[in-house]
Amino acid sequence: MTGYILKRLVSAVPVLLGITVIVFLIMAMIPGDPATAILGSYATPENVEKLNRDLGLDKPLVQQYFIWLGNMLTGDFGTSFALNRPVLDEVLERFNGTLVLAGTAFVLCSVLGVVAGVISAANQYGLADKAITFAVLLGISIPSFFLGMMMILFFAVNLRWFPVSGMWPIYGARDLSALVSHLTMPALAVVATGVIARLSRSAMLEVLRQDFIRTARAKGVHERGVIWRHSLRAAMVSIIPVLGIQAGFVLSGAVYIEIVFQWPGVGRMLVDAILKRDILLVQGGVVFVAACYVMFNIAVDVAQSLLDPRIKT
Repeated sequence: MTGYILKRLVSAVPVLLGITVIVFLIMAMIPGDPATAILGSYATPENVEKLNRDLGLDKPLVQQYFIWLGNMLTGDFGTSFALNRPVLDEVLERFNGTLVLAGTAFVLCSVLGVVAGVISAANQYGLADKAITFAVLLGISIPSFFLGMMMILFFAVNLRWFPVSGMWPIYGARDLSALVSHLTMPALAVVATGVIARLSRSAMLEVLRQDFIRTARAKGVHERGVIWRHSLRAAMVSIIPVLGIQAGFVLSGAVYIEIVFQWPGVGRMLVDAILKRDILLVQGGVVFVAACYVMFNIAVDVAQSLLDPRIKT
């Protein structure tokens, strides 16, 4: 297992390097002069030239990339132009909010999706299967940002059950109940349950047709034990990779949701940084989130190999 983990970590290095190249080139291709955008009304030719020299933007593009990459490898992500603070400090502070939102949404989507898929497969073509399939198709078809706005209109504005936006109340105690009340709608608006439920159903149906399931039933094992103990464990080998992919979907969906609900996370930070042309903050934030996603996928692969040791070979 140690060798397999090391192999996966080594294979992640080219992926992360490719991400840094793509992020750097995209930011370099954005029209306009970053120094002019940063200086605003103070953008005289002398000031622009001096700022470009201070930021290293007067150097060749390849040299700029390797300077930036070398600094990142030492833990120096640079300093945010707009906020005048280290990029890594800002990203880590904002990532706490994103982790709370995306983590809660991912757990909810995974549990609800797997349970719905198992129930649907166990009642194939029955009423429960048709109802879950309809709800799944409806959930897949609704964009996260639209669902978020409708939830705000109905549950926050009309019914006043939940706060409209933010992570904490403006006034009052910042306790767990306050966090839960602000977190409920954003977490439910990150729609990934439908995909997990649909693929969990397919994985369960494939397992339920296998010989060892027929043998368990022939031995008199209770149907509940056949479904939840034997079949689900075998199906999880196929479900776990889906959860890893959906983790990326949840992270990307959290960007939209953070804007809709004014949630103080990395997604909202990146949008603000793009509008202000804060290049180092955008680059650092995207690379950090991408690295977290790659590491999570490695963890998913390791979990899958624990369930099925044949994967390591």
